[in-house]
Amino acid sequence: PQSEQQILSSQLECVQSIKDGVLEEAKCTESDRVMLLPQQGSGAETQTQSALKLLQVETATLYNKGDSEDLYVTNILYEREVTKREVTGVTEVTELVWKLCLGHSASYETADLFMTLVFELRLLSLEALRALWQRSSFKCRDNWQPLIDALPSCATEACVVLMKDLIASGEVEEDKVEYFFWSFAFIPNPTLGMIETLAPLLKSPRASQSCFLGVTALIHRFCSAHSSCDIVPAVQSVMRTLGKFLGGNCTVQDSEDLGKLQLVLKAIGNAGLAAAPLAPALGSCATLRSRPMELRLAAVQAFRRIPCPARVSDSLTPVT
Repeated sequence: PQSEQQILSSQLECVQSIKDGVLEEAKCTESDRVMLLPQQGSGAETQTQSALKLLQVETATLYNKGDSEDLYVTNILYEREVTKREVTGVTEVTELVWKLCLGHSASYETADLFMTLVFELRLLSLEALRALWQRSSFKCRDNWQPLIDALPSCATEACVVLMKDLIASGEVEEDKVEYFFWSFAFIPNPTLGMIETLAPLLKSPRASQSCFLGVTALIHRFCSAHSSCDIVPAVQSVMRTLGKFLGGNCTVQDSEDLGKLQLVLKAIGNAGLAAAPLAPALGSCATLRSRPMELRLAAVQAFRRIPCPARVSDSLTPVT
């Protein structure tokens, strides 16, 4: 059989000059030969020469430890730099809202202005926020209210108080009220003042599903960061309100009562540690065979965040 012939052959030669451990010069020659028709000996060859020469040596820059004073380890979530300056006044924030109204809703500039508005709101006191609302509660030409949309992202106690005031006064539309309540579940560091502010809303006959779930989710996050939260008066007030809706054994008269109790049970499950005092009532709801099955199941699910010691109770014995 005919032996295979090499189609491509390459060669690289380099000469290096080193002085005192430093590369001063390097010269390289690379040859590449391609045989297009190996049997006839025809082909093409290229030759490349390169030279690398040291021009100068610079003194190394010493690392200054002072440069690391403002550095710290954090996660990759976006974080806005907090500058050392005076809090922006109500007038300046009002002008910011006006700029948002005049801008194009889908532009990068509008997105940046909106983010700036959120961070400026976090610097304002409750009095300043109320003054801002008096000046900036207007709607833009496309029926947009920038301040209403920015408040839920503010997440300060002052912003929560203002949102509660707006909910109670009926100054915002129903869909925005729902938006407010859902946002409470995402407040990273809820305060006692927030709970004290929101607790009375659960007693309103118009309290919605989002009101029950948003407030109790906020309580769960608060209790996760504070031990013995079950002795906090504001938390106890919310639990008493839920307990009254629940009654001693989840008595239902009609489908409306059933729907309301299912919502209350879901809210109790949301509250977590704070719901431990309601464990006996939950046990009764779960074990009474005369109660609708969906209600009993909801009562069992309400135990999901309650500590195990509180779950163990004689009330979990089946009752006819």
